[in-house]
Amino acid sequence: MKKPNCPSGTGDDADRAEAKARWHPYLVGIGIGVLSWFAFGLVNQPLGITTSLSAASSVCALPIMGSDGVAQNAYWAKTPFQWDGGMLFLVGTFLGSLLSVLVSRTFRWEKVPATWAQQFGGSAPKRLLAAFLGGIIIMYGARMAGGCTSGHGISGSLQLALSSWTFFLTMFGSGILTALILFRKRAGASSSLSDLALFDRKSGVLDHRNTLAKNKNRLYAI
Repeated sequence: MKKPNCPSGTGDDADRAEAKARWHPYLVGIGIGVLSWFAFGLVNQPLGITTSLSAASSVCALPIMGSDGVAQNAYWAKTPFQWDGGMLFLVGTFLGSLLSVLVSRTFRWEKVPATWAQQFGGSAPKRLLAAFLGGIIIMYGARMAGGCTSGHGISGSLQLALSSWTFFLTMFGSGILTALILFRKRAGASSSLSDLALFDRKSGVLDHRNTLAKNKNRLYAI
């Protein structure tokens, strides 16, 4: 979507800075492939996130269930928490992402993403609830499938595993369908610049366009 011209120092500059900070997708793909070589060669484990995340959740359950309750859980008994290659990959993914945005100076707190706010409004509780429920569905599906976008999508697909390619294609198809349902254009909505909402990155609240002059350093067009 074409964005309106904004004075220097507005959100347009921030968007351009973020675009420049992004790595080229082919370079990232090559990097992930090389990382997979090291994962298999050094720790003899595929790249994966949800298995380690599920194992780490047992630590969060300790105050509620106690050590005996966690030990008696069938899943955690099979996949206990341990500092293996998968857990290091999980922690490294978070720390690497954090380092990347800090170095590129694109870090910001965002309660409600602009795309969500445009379709569903700027309510932070509504967005957080949707994200929480979505996370439950994704984690449940990943455990049922025996892998996630990392385990199946990267590690399994590069080994040409049939189950991983089935997961990969199903994930893309369901993702496209979900996006079409959730983010379809509302009936009668106009795409003209005069009807564009403005989103306050700092407060996470939608603003009207006439507030641009007051918040020109913190607003960007959806």
